[in-house]
Amino acid sequence: MAWKTLDDVEIKAKTVLIRVDINVPVEDGKVTDDTRIQRIIPTVNEVISKGGKAILMAHFGRPKGQVVPEMSLAQIVPAVEAALGKPVTFISGNYAESVGALSSGDVALLENLRFNPGEEKNDAGFAQRLASLGDLYVNDAFSAAHRAHASTEAIARLMPCCAGRLMEQELSALETALGTPKRPVVAVVGGAKVSTKLDLLSNLVEKTDHLVIGGGMANTFLAAQGIDVGKSLAEHDMTDTATEIMTKAKTVGCTIHLPVDVVVARDFKAGAENETVAADACPADAMILDAGPKTVDNLEAVFDQCETLIWNGPLGAFEIPPFDIATNAAAAKAAEQTKAGKLISVAGGGDTVAALNVSGAADDFTYISTAGGAFLEWMEGKTLPGVAALET
Repeated sequence: MAWKTLDDVEIKAKTVLIRVDINVPVEDGKVTDDTRIQRIIPTVNEVISKGGKAILMAHFGRPKGQVVPEMSLAQIVPAVEAALGKPVTFISGNYAESVGALSSGDVALLENLRFNPGEEKNDAGFAQRLASLGDLYVNDAFSAAHRAHASTEAIARLMPCCAGRLMEQELSALETALGTPKRPVVAVVGGAKVSTKLDLLSNLVEKTDHLVIGGGMANTFLAAQGIDVGKSLAEHDMTDTATEIMTKAKTVGCTIHLPVDVVVARDFKAGAENETVAADACPADAMILDAGPKTVDNLEAVFDQCETLIWNGPLGAFEIPPFDIATNAAAAKAAEQTKAGKLISVAGGGDTVAALNVSGAADDFTYISTAGGAFLEWMEGKTLPGVAALET
């Protein structure tokens, strides 16, 4: 798979339209987490340092084609200026006139693209209006690449285009993890429901050597084996599907790892009284809230023999101590192996990023993706419209 990067294009004296993801959390008009803003800075700085004008295009929230004042990107401008260390011109009215008034090295941010109904409809007219503003299109928003929108797909068909540094980094990391990985490959998939990750599990059993299933999903797989999981979160109507996935894994030579011991409690709250029992010995009035220490030992042994790790979802109810122990321990092991140069580790998905940040292991992973839906769809083996549009 090949796509152009900033190395392959001329930027000097060009007006460069950069699709970014700065859909950040805001409270009382202030950005509370600027991670996504920080991640676009290398691309923006490169464009302006090479003598280009940088026109940032982004969405914020879900205004559904209407102008919703509280979803204006105007409130994000101070955080972008702080991260860049220079002024950012906000453009909400006449795009062409405002962009024309900028000089090389300037940065501007267009108003929320989703205020225009043409954005989410992938409207050719709206894409043309955006494309007419510049000479080059740079997509640096992998997290929006699974949407065929005017600013991610249609526009790339209308003008010279390439991947920004963040997009390039993301695509390289994912290609390393799933496209042409060093083997053996282990995937850790956690979370509450099998039903939301069916495509993912089906794709991963074909692409990986080991598949670790944790969280509420593991309970469904245990139930599929006839094990009583008490009052645990489980999708009993998905047990046939779980059995099919286990059968498919055997056929293709992927080893599925389920908990061998579990931490159970009667109350779903922080500090609840709990005990560790064998996976097939959950009391009828209790619920499984984490994987046990023997399960973690088994996982660490799997990590030791693997070259590549893909991680999506926690192993237990990580938000509530002490049911974060298995996730933290497994993350620490993966981080240690990565730091030692023995493992390539790529992780993504909202809960995953939160869990790895809490565990303190995130900094030592090879790559952490902040792209929730796009990361999942890539892992599911789906074509992402925004990426396909960039292919040469």
